[in-house]
Amino acid sequence: MKNLILTLIITLPLTLWGQGWEQTYGGIGGWSVQQTTDGGYIVTGTTDSNGNVDVYLIKTDGNGNEQWSRTFGGSEVDNGRSVQQTTDGGYIITGSTLSFGSGLYELYLIKTDGNGNEVWSQTYGDTIHNYHGNSIQQTNDGGYIITGYRIGSNDPFLLKVDISGNEIWSTVFLCCNDLGNSVLQNSDGDYIVTTYGRLIKVDGSGNEIWSQMFGQGIGNYIFSKGSSTNDGGYIITGSSYNVSESDVLLIKTDENGIEQWTKTYGGIYNDGGSSVQQTQDGGYIITGETWSSSSLNNVNIDVYLIKTDGNGNEQWSRTFGGPSDDIGLSIQQTSDGGYIITGTYNGYGVYLIKTDDQGNITSTFEIPLPNSNRKIEKTVNLIGQEIKPQTNTPIIEIFDDGSVEKKIIVE
Repeated sequence: MKNLILTLIITLPLTLWGQGWEQTYGGIGGWSVQQTTDGGYIVTGTTDSNGNVDVYLIKTDGNGNEQWSRTFGGSEVDNGRSVQQTTDGGYIITGSTLSFGSGLYELYLIKTDGNGNEVWSQTYGDTIHNYHGNSIQQTNDGGYIITGYRIGSNDPFLLKVDISGNEIWSTVFLCCNDLGNSVLQNSDGDYIVTTYGRLIKVDGSGNEIWSQMFGQGIGNYIFSKGSSTNDGGYIITGSSYNVSESDVLLIKTDENGIEQWTKTYGGIYNDGGSSVQQTQDGGYIITGETWSSSSLNNVNIDVYLIKTDGNGNEQWSRTFGGPSDDIGLSIQQTSDGGYIITGTYNGYGVYLIKTDDQGNITSTFEIPLPNSNRKIEKTVNLIGQEIKPQTNTPIIEIFDDGSVEKKIIVE
């Protein structure tokens, strides 16, 4: 009896889709995002979904599907601004809370377990100033370092607490109208604070080592966030202003905060940078906002994503969003080489965007069509194990041109 070969499926994929997606959630906006050790993401921001304005914490899986969310705060106004996964698998959040007694904002610090359940919370402030926390990082001793600002005088401050949130020391920088926007600990145990127009280094006790101001003052350069670079220096993003418009600003410094180069990006309307990180290839990734799709009669703000090389030269840029206002506020490169961004969508709501390494939500590449000279590279079964063809058993033939055929030999 002759064997009859049935080709059940010929698979000739022309387009493969990348690991990118967009998700939106309730709330008032996402301010900080980090990839978690399980491959998912943690986002903090603000929500008013319960009738109060509360700190919002959202945990998602690797595809942005919500696993759980939590809110924190009282009957007044509470805001989340920065979140980090801690070494015990939980999370630490900073922001602000409005004190019912004094009518002033206090710095708000919340520690949770891995499921977002509150372990402890602390507030810090005085009877004169409003305090807001903008950035937090766990320190080498297991405690935390926080920066933010005092409303009124707009003085940046630095607060060091122990693992339970008890204050160890605090420093207020009384030099100029400025804000503390981001903080990081160096490998030497010192701290770097990015303010509105300066970079400040302090030692492990909060004593200032040096301070560098950039541009011609606060009216020209506005810094948003900074981070460390592989060479021991720092990278800062923000906005560069002139008479008619603003551009995304990127400044690279050495380990002493001395400017090495400055770049700007954007179109004919307003653009600004909110968050920056050095990438695995030694370049930089920036998120922020662009008004590039605006006109004199229609203002439309989109999330802005810019990738540069190690010298700040733009390699590509992308925009995301709809017909209303969307802003990118925090970015991190993910373990697969792509990027995760959080911010606001439609002017109101938490926006989470995952892209591939080229900034695309969907990516494509071409696989050649079969040709007459193709050769079989191997034959496998349905679970991918290499086998020899057998009658009445489905097989998959893989060819050297990328094409695949699924067959069954019927006796």
